[in-house]
This record gives sequence, structure tokens and C-alpha cells, in this order.
Amino acid sequence: MDKINILIIEDTSEEALALKEVLEENNYHVVAIASSYQEALTLFYQLPIDLIIIDVFLNGNPDGVTFAETISITPNASKPFVFLTSSKDRQIFERAKLTNPFSFLLKPFNELEVLYALEMAVEKFHGQSNTFSSKDQDTVISQEYLFIKKKNALKKVELSSIMYIEVDDRYCHIVTEKEKFIIQISLGKISNLLDNQVFIRTHRKYIVNSNAIEQIVLADNLLLLKGNHTVTFSGRYKDLIKNFNILK
Repeated sequence: MDKINILIIEDTSEEALALKEVLEENNYHVVAIASSYQEALTLFYQLPIDLIIIDVFLNGNPDGVTFAETISITPNASKPFVFLTSSKDRQIFERAKLTNPFSFLLKPFNELEVLYALEMAVEKFHGQSNTFSSKDQDTVISQEYLFIKKKNALKKVELSSIMYIEVDDRYCHIVTEKEKFIIQISLGKISNLLDNQVFIRTHRKYIVNSNAIEQIVLADNLLLLKGNHTVTFSGRYKDLIKNFNILK
């Protein structure tokens, strides 16, 4: 399970480092700290970034807003972001609102407010319809990742790393290349949200990543997956399995 990658855009080093410490204590990964518009833009296009925390004013200019405006209008470059600022300038606030931030936090920052804002940013960015809640955790599915809340942080799992999904009552066991974890959602619901050209139903209890299949044992109704995982398939899905042209 990977950590969420965060870019901090902040020109005051003490505040940036304090924020970095809070985030890393809560299992987020700060990939970089930028102190200017140009540096932020360069890092944004160079690094894998999931979330951005932006100070509105950089070196006395509202360059944080300019940065947000830039990524908001650039095709396929949009990422969830929150503003963190001490500014009380109403005109700048109105301009910042037009960039559609997911939150607007005031300095000095409150640790829980920042963590909640980041969680909400991910949920809203990827759509409330893809958000599942249980007593212990929240889960968000995007086109490439599964975001799971653990304690005060969100962790991400690449969908491509999932070997298979197994249902157990109201819970789904997600088995990846590295680990296994559980979310509260029905197999049917998660199946509807995944790419059915990649994730195929093989049994009333299983969804399998077709790219993970290494061998089909028709006589035993078995699929041999990467990492020595084995999953059964039922007669109902046998023809689908036989005709799946990428299997070997």
C-alpha cells in the first residue's frame, strides 16, 4: 500500500517544515516543498503528486492562486488541492474561490483540520458516488487507485496491483501483490465501479484482475495468478474464462 503524495507550496520554511512533520507523522508522503510559483509548477509536472497544499501568497504575491488557476485550466493536469493562508483579503479570496479548491484553511493551521481537509479533497475530487463508509474506514475508488482511510490518513493502492477480490458477507478482501486488506462494500457494487474489461467476475465470490492470470486449469476450475495466488471459477463463468484472449 502506497502513501498519498503531497506537494506543499509555502514560502515560509518554518511553516512548511511544521506542516511536513504533521503530514508525515500521519503517514502521508511529502514529495517536495516549493517556495515559488515557478518551482511549484516545475515540481508539479515532474513528480507523482496526489494532493497539493497551497499558500495563497508567495513572496508577497498571490502566486499560489495563480498556480491553482494554471493547473485548473490545463487539460488532464487537475489534482485536488487546499489553500492554507493567513490572508484576509476578500478580493483575493473571491479570486481563489474560482479555482474550485476543496478547502480554504487559515493559519496557524490546526492539525486535524488539515487532515480532514485532505480526506475531503480526495473524496470530492473523485466523486461522492465512489465513496464508501464504514465505522472504521472510508474508501474512495478513482480510475487508477483505491484510497483507504486508516486512522487519520488516506493510503492508496494501485488498481493494477490488485490480484483478486473476494467477498465475505458485507466485506471485500482485496488481495494485492504486497498485502491484503478489507473494505465494507458488496462485491456487486465494487464490480460496477471497476473496469470490467480488466476485472472479471469468475465466481459469485471472486473478481479477478485478468492481467494477473498466468494459467487456467479447466479440469479443476482454477486460475493461477501472479504471486502464487489461486482462485476458483464456477461453471457459470467457464465460457468467459475460455474465451478471454489475453490469458495464457
